[in-house]
Amino acid sequence: MKRFSSIMTQLLQVFSRSEFYQEVKETKAERHARGFASWDHFVAMLFCQLADAQSLREIIGGLTSCEGRLEQFGMNVPKRSTLAYANKKRPWELFRNVFYRTSERCRAELGAKTKFRFKNRLLSIDSSVVTLCSKMFPWATWSRQKGAVKLHLTLDHAGYLPEAMVVTTGKYSELTVARRRRYARGTILVMDRGFVDFGWFHQLQESGVLFITRIKKDTPYQVIPHHPIVSGKGIVSDERIQLTGKRSRKRYPEALRLVTIETSEGERLEFLTNHMAIAASTIADIYKDRWQIEIFFKLLKQNLRIKSFVGTSANAVWIQIWTALIAMLLIKFLQLKARFGWSYSNLVYFLRMNLLVYRDLWEWLHNPFTAPPDPDLPEQLDFGPGLIGTAQ
Repeated sequence: MKRFSSIMTQLLQVFSRSEFYQEVKETKAERHARGFASWDHFVAMLFCQLADAQSLREIIGGLTSCEGRLEQFGMNVPKRSTLAYANKKRPWELFRNVFYRTSERCRAELGAKTKFRFKNRLLSIDSSVVTLCSKMFPWATWSRQKGAVKLHLTLDHAGYLPEAMVVTTGKYSELTVARRRRYARGTILVMDRGFVDFGWFHQLQESGVLFITRIKKDTPYQVIPHHPIVSGKGIVSDERIQLTGKRSRKRYPEALRLVTIETSEGERLEFLTNHMAIAASTIADIYKDRWQIEIFFKLLKQNLRIKSFVGTSANAVWIQIWTALIAMLLIKFLQLKARFGWSYSNLVYFLRMNLLVYRDLWEWLHNPFTAPPDPDLPEQLDFGPGLIGTAQ
């Protein structure tokens, strides 16, 4: 019979140890280390997310309770004060770099495609706020009584995996962060009305990036005469427009496309884009698919430890957020690779129940409710009469 290590140990095999220690060297994470390895730190914080540990005491207690199996993890259980000190002092950039390395490997192995026929890369951008107590987290205060951190996400619609993430305090707007990024020519960028900035849109146009968003109701424009072919269910109009506002016209002098649809509930939605080639119905479907980024934030907050933190320093919060994103990426990867039709929440729940079970990870993912084969018992030696008679 084949023997397997625990599911937690098999999950850790996804991460290349050589690449991990390369990042440790580059970020100088062990520059002042005294016996507590960065790998031990990473495993402890990943265990916090996968096992839903709510405090440092629960992390250490959970790891100590399975100390006999920790040799498979390649780690030693730290003291609570040691883990707290590491979260406060060690560079959070190590966890960010591990996230990006893991993201690249997952996308390369999955090779997922979008549900649309065009070959352009489709990305959605949005942000989500995690509120914090301003008294416990004074560094995150952005108004008189409120504190927050903000997650700025770029979601790749090929597999709905995170392509990039920026974590800031609440005072940074999503538009400020979006302007700093550069996108490859031909990328289709989908966003809500909070990102409307015609100066930035013109930069995207000059860079060959296509965008789709909602137009603000108070945006002044005039319709340019043309002869579009309006087709598709719910399509009301497909127009070429020119901005007429003094500032907006100066910032974006070129023509734009305005597609209006009517939903089954009778609501009219207007989509603004610089993509002139694809069908109007496809533009509406692309924006509808933007809802996947909202689902991503919802799953992240509901299933992982990201709304309460085991440390109060900015460095500790950043480490826990990046570890949650690594766990999210890992679970999404398992969900896409499994032959069984897992929902994300169910996979998280059953994974926690079986985290330290000795079973083949992929066999369990493909057939989770099938009993594992019985272990082969060693054969009993047959002591014949002659052997028994000669024993004195």
